[in-house]
Amino acid sequence: MMIGMKQTQPLAFEIQNLNCWYGERQALQKISLTIPEHHITAIIGPSGCGKSTFIRCLNRINDLISDFRVNGQVLFKGQDIYDRGVDPIEIRFRIGMVFQKPNPFPKSIYDNTAYGPRVWGTPKGKQLDSIVEESLRKAVLWDEVKDKLHHSALALSGGQQQRLCIARALAVEPEVLLLDEPCSALDPIATARIEELLLDLKKTYTIAIVTHNMQQAARVSDFTGFFLLGELIEFGETKQIFTNPKDSRTEDYITGRFG
Repeated sequence: MMIGMKQTQPLAFEIQNLNCWYGERQALQKISLTIPEHHITAIIGPSGCGKSTFIRCLNRINDLISDFRVNGQVLFKGQDIYDRGVDPIEIRFRIGMVFQKPNPFPKSIYDNTAYGPRVWGTPKGKQLDSIVEESLRKAVLWDEVKDKLHHSALALSGGQQQRLCIARALAVEPEVLLLDEPCSALDPIATARIEELLLDLKKTYTIAIVTHNMQQAARVSDFTGFFLLGELIEFGETKQIFTNPKDSRTEDYITGRFG
């Protein structure tokens, strides 16, 4: 049965009966849910429950793992991204990803931000300068780096590096931003900056975030899904999940009885 929102609103994703395996080990079982546009959806659950596998299914990055296989449907704006003939590179262009550990390239701040546009369209000169500035502004990083764009990105702090990775993802103008525990390696101040940024970005982008931090999920997300042992136990509005969960396993997890 599809788990989603009662109210009618545009959907970015409709996931139907999604199953995934790494070799013989099944990582996800019969996942069905909907993700609305221009909202933040959080995926929570204990380690090894399938959170990261799920979010990586949304832009087919798991395809890069040799023994990974999947069945079911992941509809992105009505199109099954796993249909034969769908280009996974194009999917990753439209659905950007930011990983747990900041991973700037060993290049300048400018070249990191410009990387995607150069790969996709080779803009040059003022056009590329404009894309870099706009992306860094969207990531609330421009004022901190505008005078050192040609310095190494590796010299930035951890929080700045993660915002640079967000800017790099935004530079190719995706429709969706996926984040896999983007704050797990950051201090509280840097984490707060990222959370403020996400709340602003949802006006323009659909956002899905995997997090171990339940307080973070409660602060930033509109909808939350609780995963356990590869299954989706409960999905709904974040306020309802955290104050009146329908499943006792959800309540046990959010109250700290396990996990």
